[in-house]
Amino acid sequence: MSDRQPRWTQTWLGGTRAAGIDLGYPGERLGLPEHGPGAVAGWGRRLGAVVVDWLLCTWAIAGGLLRARGADVGAVGLGVFAAEYVLLVGTIGMTLGMRLFGIRVAGLDGGRPRFLGVLIRTFLLCLAVPALIWDRDRRGLHDRASGTVVVNL
Repeated sequence: MSDRQPRWTQTWLGGTRAAGIDLGYPGERLGLPEHGPGAVAGWGRRLGAVVVDWLLCTWAIAGGLLRARGADVGAVGLGVFAAEYVLLVGTIGMTLGMRLFGIRVAGLDGGRPRFLGVLIRTFLLCLAVPALIWDRDRRGLHDRASGTVVVNL
């Protein structure tokens, strides 16, 4: 047996680029730059921003208000998280965590997302699963349904 894997294994393990298929960079189909401001944000920044927002909403706000009353901090924290997203993304295009990580939510035209899109995006983000299914432009189902993309500042 040789050291080299069969061709079908290489394409399966290496993805489409190993098969000789070039899909371009994330955001190219949307007319966005490859790097710098306006480019599609990477997974690390997006994950970091959502973790900061979740911790802020559940521990600092919901936990601080409800700990003494014995209420369900998780459910209230999700409500505070959703309210933060609707309020901040709907008005300034980013949450506190997004600002910290240098990203924002934009409409496909590059401007602020529409309010209905923000509501749809927030609802689907709170369900978590749509946000875990991505396309090649790094847009989750919540982004696709709301007509948005997360870009670098």
